[in-house]
Parts: sequence; structure tokens; C-alpha cells
Amino acid sequence: MRITRHMDIKEVLETLRKSEGYYITNTQRDLSQSDFKNRILLHTDLLAAPYRDQAGYFSLEISGGASIHVDMLRKQVNPFLKLKLLRKEMPNTMFQTLCRGINLFGYRPYPENVIRLTVREFAKYIEVWRVFDFLNYVPNMLPVFEEVKKAGKILEPCICFSTGPEHTDEFYVKKVKEILEVTGDEIILCIKNHGGLGTPARIGRLVHAIRQAFPDLIIHYHGHNTDGNDIGRIVAAVKNGAKIVDAGDHAFTGFFGPPPILTVIDTLEAEGFKAEGIDRNAVIATSQVLRKERLAYAPFESQYKGFDPTVQIHKLPGGAMGSSFEQAEKGGFLHLMPKILLEELPKVQKELGNWWSVTPGSQILWTVAVDNVLSGERYANPSGDLKNLLLGRYGPFPFYRPSDEIYEKIFGHNWKGIVEREWGLEEIKPVDLEAEKSALERKIRRKATTEELVLYLQHPTDAVAFFKFEEQFGKTYVLPPQVWFRQGGFKTGEKITFTDYTGKFHIIEVGPTHEADGEKITHFVIDLQPVVLATEIEEKKAVSVAALTREEIDALAKVGDIRAPFNASVQKIEVKQGDEVKEGDIVIVIEAMKMQTPLVSEVEGRVERIFVKEGDQVKTGDKLILIKQETKKEEKK
Repeated sequence: MRITRHMDIKEVLETLRKSEGYYITNTQRDLSQSDFKNRILLHTDLLAAPYRDQAGYFSLEISGGASIHVDMLRKQVNPFLKLKLLRKEMPNTMFQTLCRGINLFGYRPYPENVIRLTVREFAKYIEVWRVFDFLNYVPNMLPVFEEVKKAGKILEPCICFSTGPEHTDEFYVKKVKEILEVTGDEIILCIKNHGGLGTPARIGRLVHAIRQAFPDLIIHYHGHNTDGNDIGRIVAAVKNGAKIVDAGDHAFTGFFGPPPILTVIDTLEAEGFKAEGIDRNAVIATSQVLRKERLAYAPFESQYKGFDPTVQIHKLPGGAMGSSFEQAEKGGFLHLMPKILLEELPKVQKELGNWWSVTPGSQILWTVAVDNVLSGERYANPSGDLKNLLLGRYGPFPFYRPSDEIYEKIFGHNWKGIVEREWGLEEIKPVDLEAEKSALERKIRRKATTEELVLYLQHPTDAVAFFKFEEQFGKTYVLPPQVWFRQGGFKTGEKITFTDYTGKFHIIEVGPTHEADGEKITHFVIDLQPVVLATEIEEKKAVSVAALTREEIDALAKVGDIRAPFNASVQKIEVKQGDEVKEGDIVIVIEAMKMQTPLVSEVEGRVERIFVKEGDQVKTGDKLILIKQETKKEEKK
């Protein structure tokens, strides 16, 4: 029997419990993140949408995780508009999202009123809510749990899975009991195997143990095919009672995301298990549509080709594999990846507590391991997020706390006093939503919708940049990847032809370009209509001098000259020109590899100059803020 979005929760859960077979979730979002660095465009998903709707999936995971951020940052598409357009083409299939608990669709905890507002707005379009916490700390998921239930949507709490002596069936069964005590029985439980870890036998034992303890609980197995063995784990999960499994369209499957749907269906059919509700021909038709699109995404496939059984050593999640290699290539340390993955990262994981390598924890582990290797000194440059982890700001360590030596390395000789004073969950005060909305409206110079406010509250800098981009250039989803990702530019007189997802044919002719009054003027003929586009000419930045060393950057900071300690983006400037600051005050927050690092003033004085603005990209040694120190003479005055 097929499950559709028109059924109520009780009917969905009862259908799952009575089914003799199993159901499939098409994890498009995770496939895009894991194997294409989150670049699969809405245009491509709209092409596939009618066939996916006919295929009869339990759900389509199409939102959440990093996709909310990347939709705005790299694709220039509104995440809410994406859901609205896809719903028109997919009236029957439930949409699913991946939510990071109190970290929502971002990389750090948000105020509770922001969490609740975000869930309420997205719940208008999403039926299934998969919710996790990287420390498996249930209280961190409660606000999301509550809002999903209020909205009448399907709640799918996760137990994140990993391997090691601490990760026993007894531990996970106890964790499931904790979840059920706050959610009740009317949920689906997800086993979130984000790294594709463990053998089929291990996953089979875990599903069996949970089912023995909670016979009526519906289990949804989520895995990654990084080691090439997730079909084995899926078979073991279904044989032991899992009712839903994750897989992806075979035309787009790669190495680090889900395994192919059709292969899962055929393998389990030979074992005597039927894929409920599935239209096999529609599954095939979807990939026939998608296959011709894949070539346009080739630049975003991982630099690291082939399955990676060593994931059982480094435990990097599938969703981070492609982006990690991309960062390594851009950062010039691709040749160091074997050392990072097989030596340093496993060591860091054990040292920091052997918890679950998934956002934001995976970014913390990755950043530490990379910096340890690149700097040649372990734990020399701790991020603000690592410090928060060690202070229990994300929740208690599930197994053991890192060693005293690590605490002393990061916090100094007085680390025990710091931990005693500052240990515990971060108290995040509610934000003034009306004030934030007013601030957003000042930045975009128009009224903002509640949906725009939700996006801004999570990713303020990138949301504002997106809103301005869309206002100037329009809706990008009309362009196919062959045009959007075109490299090398367009020549004057060139004609670009394409058919959009509705089947309409378009012609764009590139005309001449000239500069006038600080703008670049470009003429186009679009579908036989003349169009003139004016864009600001970007200021040419001065040629960078030789990068400063870490010692030189530290020395400059001690006299009030704050420089970028590494390549990063400016997330927040905490001061204004003329402000008085004290030693230790946070003056600017920068972000690299999804980890935020607050930079503090090493002197007491007045802000004389700010060299950057929020959203700027900076390189190691770039000037950020200059603080004029107060002299003793000035202090006496």
C-alpha cells in the first residue's frame, strides 16, 4: 500500500506497522550534499519531480542539513520557494527534512524562539522531520520535537550511530528509551549512520536489540555507501525489522551518499522483502531524465574517486567527504589528506571523546585535525566552537571528557578555574524578533516576510546577500545547470539556447559590454526582447604581500593591530569606529570551514579603524581592525 501526504499520522504509522514489506525514502538532499557538494539545482529537481512523485516513495528528503544555507549561498534560490514549486509537481509525496536540533539548519545553537519560529514556518511545507543532535543529547532536540508535534507532522528523532567500545547496543537502547519518554510512541525512530560505519551484522544486531526492547517502534535506517557496503547494512536492517530505508536515484549515485534505489529493491526482493508502494518504471524513468543532467555537475564531484573502506578508521560523514576534499584542494593540502584522515583525525576523535562525527561535531573534529597537521603544533589554534565543546556548551560528553592536557593546552594554566566558572549548556537569550525584522528591512530596504526573517536569523550575512542578488537578477531556478555552471564566461554575439523544466525553449544572445559611471553595462536579447543589465564594477584589491606568519599576527594583535589568522569570511563585527574596548573584548567573529572564531582585543583602547565589512572574504594576515592603545597619559586625563 502506498503512503501519501494526504494520510494522517496515525494512518501512516499503522500502515507501516502492518506492512510485511518495507518503504523507501529518496534522500535527494543527502545525495546532493555527499556527492555533489550540495550543488544540484532546483531546475534539475523540477525535471525529476513528476517521476519521483509517481515512484511511490515514503518520502523525499529535499530540505534541511546544509541545503538551506547552500540554496542561498551557491544556488541563489529561496529554500521556501523551492518547496512551493516542488509541491506543485509532487502533490502526493511527503517531503522530509533533516534538522540539527537546537542547531536547526546551521552550525551552532540558536535561541529557542528562533528555533520554534523556524520549525513553524518550514512545517507548512514539510511532513517528515528527522531530528538529531551530534552528542545524542535529547534535551537539545526538545524544542523541535514540541513544534513538530504541534504542527501535526511526523516526528523522526535520531540516534546517531558510530563504532568503538563505548557504542554498545545497551547504550543505544537506553538512548531510545530517553527519546520515547519525552516523545511518546507515535514517532518513527531513525538510526542515523551518517558515516556508513559498521558491518551489516553490526547494524542487524542493533536493529534487533531495539526491536526486542520496543516491539512496536517503527525504525527507519539511514546510511551512506562510502565503503561500498551500505546495501548489505540495509538488507540486515530490513531482515531485523526496519520498515523504511534510504537510497538515491541511480543516475546520480556516487561514492559517499546513498546506494541506488533500484539495486536496493532488487536485492531485498531476492531476500523475500517487497518495496511497498513502489512504481519500478517510475524509478527507472527518473534516472533516465537525470542522467543527461549529470555531466553539468562534474566539476562538483569529489576530487577523491572510488569507495573508501578506510571510513571505518576516520569516520568522516558522507555529507562532509566531498566538501572536505574541496577545502583541501583550495587550501593546497590535498597531498596531506592521507595523514589527516588516517592518522590525525582518528586520534583527535578519541582524544575529544569518541562521540559522533556529524554536524557541527564533524566540523570541529575536521578543523582541529587539519590545523594540527598544517600548523605542526597540536591544538595550537582552537576555534570558538572547540572551546564551547570543551566547556559543555553543546551538552555533556556522552562517554568521557578529554584529558587535562588538552584543556591546559587550549585554556592555559588556569584552565580548571575557567571550566569551573563557565561549564554548562550555553544560555541563549531569546532575540527580539521584531527588532531583527526591522534590522533586516533596513539592510534590504523593503518590507521582509516572515520566511525571509527565518532565513536571516540563521544565516544573516548570506541571506541578505541572496535577497539583494535575487532582487537585482531575478529567479535563477529557470536556468539549467548547463548554463548556471558554465565556466569561462560568454563571448559577445554568442547565442545560448536551452529548454527549461516546463519544456519552454529559450534563446539568450550576449551583446556588447561597456563601462559608464562606475557600472558595467551589458546588452542582451532574451527570447527576442532587448534587456540591459547594469552591475557595479568591483574594486580591485591591492596585490597581497607575502603572508604573515602566526607569530607576526600574534605580535601585531598585542599592539592593537588585529589581522586575520587564517583564510575566512567575516561573520560579525562587534564594534564601531570610536568604540572603547577592554582587553579580552570580542571585536569581530570570522568563520572558516563552518566554524566560527571570535577574535578579541589584546589591548585596552579605542577602535580607530575597521578595514572590513560583514560578508567579506579575508586571507591570512589581512587587516581587520585597528585599536589605538590608551597611553598612561591619556588614562590620567
